[in-house]
Amino acid sequence: MMVLTVRKLDLFFCIRRLLAMILSLAAAAAMSSGGSSSLNSSSPLDPFDSSTSWSLAEDPSNSSSEPVVRTLTPDLQPATNAVAVQEVSPWDIALCVTGTLISCENALVIAVLFYTPTLRAPMFILIGSLAVADLLAGLGLILNFVFTYLVDSSVEFVTLLSVGLLISAFSASVLNILAITVDRYLSLYNALTYHTERTVTFTYVMVVFIWVLCLTLGLLPALGWNCLRDESSCSICRPVTKNNAVALAVTFLLVFALMMQLYLQICKIAFRHAQQIAVQHQFVAISTTKGVSTLSAILCAFGACWLPFAMYSIVADSSYPVIYTYATVLPATCCSVINPIIYAFRNPDIQKSLWMACCGCVPSNLSLRPRTSSDV
Repeated sequence: MMVLTVRKLDLFFCIRRLLAMILSLAAAAAMSSGGSSSLNSSSPLDPFDSSTSWSLAEDPSNSSSEPVVRTLTPDLQPATNAVAVQEVSPWDIALCVTGTLISCENALVIAVLFYTPTLRAPMFILIGSLAVADLLAGLGLILNFVFTYLVDSSVEFVTLLSVGLLISAFSASVLNILAITVDRYLSLYNALTYHTERTVTFTYVMVVFIWVLCLTLGLLPALGWNCLRDESSCSICRPVTKNNAVALAVTFLLVFALMMQLYLQICKIAFRHAQQIAVQHQFVAISTTKGVSTLSAILCAFGACWLPFAMYSIVADSSYPVIYTYATVLPATCCSVINPIIYAFRNPDIQKSLWMACCGCVPSNLSLRPRTSSDV
């Protein structure tokens, strides 16, 4: 009986302990469910929302006996994936197209002069130098478009490189046109000694001087002559300063005045030659009249292209509307489109080379055409 009583008591204690464990587990489950509901009710954030990121304040891999406390903190930094797209100006597109046309024309002229050994006279040296200057101008316009819309134009090196190339190229273009005018004058004034070795040497010296001067002008913005640190001193062409733009514009006006004087002297010499040769009076009179009209058209085209931009550079600054700058820059760039037509493609020797390169023959009427001063 004693053994049976002890066994009953052990069973009673076991059942009592089991009931106590069940009650404790139920209480813990109730507390856990109540805590999670309070968390869900107090937090309006959706844990499955992809726009909200969560971070753990304590590593859950902590295996210590202390309870692991996790705090969920939303990262409310918005994602900025929008990329600002710069609107392309139609003026810049027009300048880029003009630069492409300039590059193609002058590359053709350079190729003809390079692969034709007979075209080595002083006038062709100057025409080649002009073609190189206009080619660089066209490439500068294309690079300016690329730097503006495809490269970070806020980098100072990019801005200075673009403006330096354009200043050097267009300055060389204008000065080479002046050099061609001087060469035309000397070919009439000293007709007997024009093809001597001294004239060729003088031509090379003049070309070297032009390019050294123009490259120096292009380097001035990179050497500190710019308005990147003082926007109020900028001209209509950033980063060229107002003073530098005025100096360049005044220099162009002086070059234009010198060209007018030289062309006037050329016309006087041509008319004097027409009066001295009585036998060929009719032929020379027609040729001289044609030459004068051609020179007048050349001078008018040059002035119409560059004078608006030069005058506007003197009176305007960076505060003026940018559309006026575009409206004067575009005609100035068109001068480099006209130059190959005036100085290269109208020359009979270059025409012969083009016909030979393209068709393998020369038209009969082209070879019989007389050469005049207007063909240079």
